[in-house]
Amino acid sequence: MLQRVEGIVIRTTDYGESNKIVTIYSKELGKVGVMARGSKKPKSRLTAISQLFIYGTFLYQKSTGLGTLNQGEIIDSFREVRNDLFRASYATYVVELTDKLTEERQRHPKIFEWLKNTLHYLNEGMDPDVLLRIFEMKMMSVAGISPQLDACISCGTTDLPVAFSIRHAGFLCNHCVHRDERALKISAHTARLLRLFYYIDLERLGQISLKQETKLELKSVISSYYDEYSGVTLKSKRFLEQLERMNLNLDPNSS
Repeated sequence: MLQRVEGIVIRTTDYGESNKIVTIYSKELGKVGVMARGSKKPKSRLTAISQLFIYGTFLYQKSTGLGTLNQGEIIDSFREVRNDLFRASYATYVVELTDKLTEERQRHPKIFEWLKNTLHYLNEGMDPDVLLRIFEMKMMSVAGISPQLDACISCGTTDLPVAFSIRHAGFLCNHCVHRDERALKISAHTARLLRLFYYIDLERLGQISLKQETKLELKSVISSYYDEYSGVTLKSKRFLEQLERMNLNLDPNSS
């Protein structure tokens, strides 16, 4: 039986001399794996559609195991992402996080939209650090590790928080910050952004410009939180961090 899906390639694995196993995050079925036979051959009609980050429609033969990809049509190749090492490294992190936090054939249209919009904004040149932090915040609900962002995790006050507790999984107000000596001190701006990024509609995302100090605060909180609770290890994360350090060293405004 043939199945048609709209999706984005989030992983490719070489299989033999000429084949690939292609993992697609689809709008209709969630994550699905298909065998793209002969796709490593330059003249194969499946070569273009079976590349990482490709957004398209895929027609495949269903099976109890891996399906077999018959044909596909590219909707967007995200060319600017694919041709830029920095943008591609951010995109690789995004698709790997999606892959690690999702199960096969678990439909979740929101994830598909988050993924598609994030790659689109990366392609358009929007700040990749901002996009990554938004995507990470949104994927916390998928991982089942959403923190308390609406009030102090200890007393419940909605006063502006002064710290984020990894141990207690949420904000701490000025009166309760002593309850966790290892809580990460954050500015009011960072606290507002953490909440905004969790709830924001990516379809309506405008330009967001952040100071480097704010970016580092956001990264410290989110990265520490994922390390503590997600249970995922991403190969792309180390490479991305190396590139970020290189970029900071080259940026005359970074100091």
